Amino acid sequence: MIISELKANLGFNGLSVLYHIARVLGNAGALEKTMTEVLEVLEIHAGMNRGMISLLNPDRSELVVDIARGISEYGRRKGKYKLGEGITGKVVETGKPVVIPKIKDEPGFLNRTGARSNLKENDIAFLCVPIKAGKSVIGALSVDRIYSDKQTLQDELRFLEAIADLIAQVVNDRRQARILALEKENRELKKTLEERGRPDEMTGNSSVMREVYRQIAQVAPSPTTVLVRGQTGTGKELVARAIHEKSVSRGGPFIAVNCAALPESLLESVLFGHEKGSFTGATEMKVGQFEAANGGTLFLDEIGEMPLSAQGRLLRVIQEKEFQRVGGTKMIRVNVRLILATNRDLEKDVKENRFREDLFYRINVFTIYAPPLKDRGSDVLLLADYFTKKYSKIVSKTIERISTPAIDMLLAYHWPGNVRELENVIERAVIVAEDNTINGHDLPPTLQLKDLSSTGERRRSFESLVEAYEKELLTDALKDTRGNQTEASKLLGTTKRIVQYKVSRYGIDYERFKD
Repeated sequence: MIISELKANLGFNGLSVLYHIARVLGNAGALEKTMTEVLEVLEIHAGMNRGMISLLNPDRSELVVDIARGISEYGRRKGKYKLGEGITGKVVETGKPVVIPKIKDEPGFLNRTGARSNLKENDIAFLCVPIKAGKSVIGALSVDRIYSDKQTLQDELRFLEAIADLIAQVVNDRRQARILALEKENRELKKTLEERGRPDEMTGNSSVMREVYRQIAQVAPSPTTVLVRGQTGTGKELVARAIHEKSVSRGGPFIAVNCAALPESLLESVLFGHEKGSFTGATEMKVGQFEAANGGTLFLDEIGEMPLSAQGRLLRVIQEKEFQRVGGTKMIRVNVRLILATNRDLEKDVKENRFREDLFYRINVFTIYAPPLKDRGSDVLLLADYFTKKYSKIVSKTIERISTPAIDMLLAYHWPGNVRELENVIERAVIVAEDNTINGHDLPPTLQLKDLSSTGERRRSFESLVEAYEKELLTDALKDTRGNQTEASKLLGTTKRIVQYKVSRYGIDYERFKD
């Protein structure tokens, strides 16, 4: 709207009103207070009464009166509109302003807030304009006005559109600032949870492991049953121990039972204990692991391998916190934090009647997924360094580093055995290493072979193995000489020309070693 129109075609001093509103919007006060003051300016200086600012809810399904002038709290709460409902709903749906010269003549005017119930509607006009953030409508600004002539109402509608544009900018800026503040708060909370949940025994900084740490911090303080899921070798027991160490029962025992390692005939006796003479060979009473874990944590690994007969007894312990020893009649109550782990698809086992459905729902309260090593990115190197130090100390060797080609092999491998396989690989490499470095040829043949097909079939020729060894020697020599090819050729007992040729052939970036 141009300045001349502000001066000439309105029933009030448009420049003065615009000045007052700009000052209000320029203040950094609370959004609700700011919008209330805008409606107050429109009422006092422009004669626009019963102003309302209605905003769409987050899922954009409903329009709610957010700020209202001259309308009771009860009326404001009633001011809710579906998209396309009433004049306000239509303005938001279409994105087009509407002026009703006389609301008494408009059947689509709902007066849902009841603000005009005690007024004579003969001379009341209603103006409503969309509030837009870019091309998206986020709400509506509406006011009542004493009817004058239609041209003046149209000009005042345009003026109201200009005010809505100013409001939209402030609302959008505040919303974005709020979103950024919430995102920052969320990041800080996640970081706090990560640090609180990070166990000393677990290594890894990948995003999937940070999520595990957050979950450990969230669930550890409560007595909730936890199900840890993941492939073999991903460290499910470490997760269970971390939960125990950060729980209120950390002063109690942590007892681990591998359900797959026990025959069906012994499993119930191991878990629940037995009375003397309850079966052949039961020459004395024996306390089960549930009793032994009282006041602490019982970790049941490979829960998917538990026979159905034992699953029924386990369900009762979870529900009632009590059980009987095998061959006994006395009920024994225990206070045990239960953590279970499996690498099986329990949902499939439930469908195939290999796992009780009621037990599944009892244990599937809070689930933590231990990620496979192939999804943990650079954690492979952190773990490799950790295991290198661990086994160097055990075998009394000084292994200072892992060569670049060996690192490339570790990162390229798909690790079907996960962390357990990596630990075994590094233990072997430390043993066979001939100097202070783990080289590519110290790793098992499975890591030295390049994966040539998606099915995992591996083939390497003698020449390619020689090339890999040459590349490793060159890389290590260039690393030791800070990228100096002349010095590298001396270390390798060859000529600079051959080193340059091989560097070019294998695409070795010697410049990266100069820093």
